[in-house]
Formats: sequence, C-alpha cells, structure tokens
Amino acid sequence: MEPWHTGKSSLNKNSPVERSSSGWGPLRVPLSTTCIMSIKAYKYRLSASTGTTQKLQWVLDRCRELYNAALTERRDAYDMHVKRHPGYYDEETRKRLTRELTIDYYGQKCDLVEVKALRSEYQEIASHVLQDVILRLKRAFDGFFRRVQQGEQPGYPRIQGKARYDSFCYPDGAGWKLEAKERPAAKKGSVRVNLHLSKIGTVKLHLHRNMEGTIKTLTIKREGDYWYAVFTCEIDKPEPLPVSYEDVGIDLGVTHFAALSNGEFLDHPRYVRKAEKQLAQAQQALSRKKCGSHRRKRAGKRVGQIHRKIARQRRDFHHKAARKLVNRYQVIVLEELQTQNLTKRPKPKQDENGRYLPNRAAAKAGLNKSILDAGWYTFTRIVSAKAAWAGRTIIFVDPSSTSQTCPNCGAIRKKTLDERLHSCECGCELDRDTAAARVILALGHKQLLVGTRPTRETA
Repeated sequence: MEPWHTGKSSLNKNSPVERSSSGWGPLRVPLSTTCIMSIKAYKYRLSASTGTTQKLQWVLDRCRELYNAALTERRDAYDMHVKRHPGYYDEETRKRLTRELTIDYYGQKCDLVEVKALRSEYQEIASHVLQDVILRLKRAFDGFFRRVQQGEQPGYPRIQGKARYDSFCYPDGAGWKLEAKERPAAKKGSVRVNLHLSKIGTVKLHLHRNMEGTIKTLTIKREGDYWYAVFTCEIDKPEPLPVSYEDVGIDLGVTHFAALSNGEFLDHPRYVRKAEKQLAQAQQALSRKKCGSHRRKRAGKRVGQIHRKIARQRRDFHHKAARKLVNRYQVIVLEELQTQNLTKRPKPKQDENGRYLPNRAAAKAGLNKSILDAGWYTFTRIVSAKAAWAGRTIIFVDPSSTSQTCPNCGAIRKKTLDERLHSCECGCELDRDTAAARVILALGHKQLLVGTRPTRETA
C-alpha cells in the first residue's frame, strides 16, 4: 500500500529529483516506474438476522477451535520428538529432528481431510476458510522465528480465547458472492446489497462507498456485537495529486498534537481524557460484578463499547488530519519516534539506607497516558500510506536533540519540559514546538542531497 515509500526516505542517491540553483526548496518527487498494482482494503458493516448471526459466530468458534488444536499439535510434536531427545542440545541434531519429526503447515493442511471425516460439523464450513486458519497459524510461527533470529522479544503463539479470535477469511473468490460493489448513480449515502456466504446464508451489506479494483480476499470480522466485511482489492496505480511547492516539518507532541514548521498547530483532541470519567464508572461497575455472571458479561461489553468509540474517534481524527497534510504539502518530514521507549515507567530511586525516594512516577504516568492517547505511530503510518497514494514524499529523521537545537544558528539550547518558548542568543524566539518542527524540516532537507528544484515548466 506504500509503493513510493521505502524506508526513512522515499528518495535515494539515484532518484532524478530536480532542484534550482537558489538552494533548498519544495521538491517534486517522481513516481516509481516499477509500481503497477497496489492493495487497498474496504470495510463495510453487515446487517444479519439472529439466525445468520448465530451461524457466523458458530463458524468463528469452529475456526478458533481448529487454530488452537493445530497450535497444540505443533507444540506437542516438538516437545515429544525434539525437546525430549537425547541429542537436543546438539545444534545440528536439533535442526535435523525439527525438519524430520515436527509438523509443518503442509502436513496440517493435508490433515484437514481427515479432520472433516472425523468431525462432521467441519463439513459445514468452506474448505478454503479452514485452510486459511492453518495459514494464519503458519504466519504466527513465522513471525515468532523471525523475532527470535532478530533478538527481539519472541512472543510464542498463544491459545486464542473467544475474545481474541474475531475473524475468519475467504482467501479467494470461492464460497461467497457480492451482488454489487458500486452504488447506483442516482442514490446517495449508504446502499444495502446482498452478500451470499455459502453454508451460512445471505446478509445485508451497507455499501457506503464504491469499491474499486479486483476483489482478492474477503474477511468476516466481529467487533463487539457487530459484524463487518473487509474486502482486499487489487487496484491499478493511482493518479498522483498535482505538484505542491510547499514542504513541512512536523513535531508531534502532547500540548499540541502536531506543530508545523510554518507556525500552524493541530490541536490534541484528547479523546481518552474526555471519556475518562465515563470509562472509570464502567470499569468500576465491571469490578463489582461476580466472575462468570451474565451481568459481568454485559458490564464487560459496556467497557469495550467505550474503548471502541475512543479508537474510532482517534482514527477519524488521524485520517482527516493526514488528508489535509498530504493534499497541501509535497515533502512531509516526521520524527522516527519510539513510543514504546517514551512511555516506559521511571526507574525507582533509593537513598543510602535503601529507602525509596520520589521519582515523579505519577507525573510520568499522566504523560504516558497523553502520549498513548495521541497515537503518534498510527498517525505516521496513515500519513505514509496516504502520501504513497498521492505521490508525496515522507521522510523520517532522527528525533535526537530536535527540541534542544536552535533552527536559526544550530546551537544547542537546553530546555526543560516546562519551558514552552525557545529563546536563543542569536535573537531567535519561537514557540518551542515550532522551533523543533523547523529543525526537523532542515534535517529532512539534508537527506535530500541530490537533484534540482523544479520549475513550473519541468513540473
């Protein structure tokens, strides 16, 4: 989905970018000639009868049961045949036993025939849906082995509970049929069309926007009490937006959601803070309910509804803000922030006698909540995707010392978090976040060391 974005900068030393002799300025980024097709997902709300909804949940439960059984089979095969072998601690022997005696994706895929013969209920589910369950488990193990090799936290695939396993997929065009993927030209708003699912039934789909390209997969997803259909489509290379002659550096923060290098600000909506009282009441009501009771399940659904509303509000804000930036600017420079490191709890402090000293943990907890409420990482991903579709350039720079550097003279001016004004001996006085955004833009321009600035004739 990001055909023009490669790594920290979508330009490299061989990119034919143009620049004038007047120095750095707005740049025109050429489109990649190798990108032919792109992938885009469309998500629609489903409206089904009570019986069809129960059938959807039944299929989802059977898929989850198959996933957990396949995971258990893989784990037990490794424990029995490899881990308990006398030569387990010899690397060559362990690798050979893993290849020869463990169960892999293709073996489990072939075993589906036997599973359907022993369990008649699985004959009521499309074969490709069951095969995709095994493929999902394979991808989980592939990710586990990749993280082990890269020295990351491995995260061994886990047994999926009812609240965690929430979708099943038709990996091709078999097993389902959509009556229409475009709304009638005379109608506005959402249109209901029929979606036929084999061995399940017909559901109404709220077609609120037209679908483009060729449909490759269909995923049925449950979110709370609602069901959605997610279509993955293959689309031709989109037309880029007209060339813009403005660049921007963006400093993401919590006082303002984003400060732009031209002095403008995007306000922080603070959706978690606004719903904090309502969420606290719902969580307190949940804690008072008896475990396993129907009332506790209803209280849990209420908490989930509030969290989903906050997530939808935040996602809507991210999309709208990203769209405005991409429509206006040609080059967008952002910091490569590590949110996981920024939201770590402070280390405890002790005196000589071993007594714990104040470490401002409460204040850091409030700051962490504001950072997570902003959703910086999700926003940068959305901006990158929209910029790729529009033919814009996204650059990520090192965030080190960007808020301590003067954008005018480059001197380091140390500031605490309480200081919101940048004042330097060179005479530069700016809002702290605006100054950081200008430094970020300058760092982005330094990464674009090739090419010339376009004129209106060459653009």
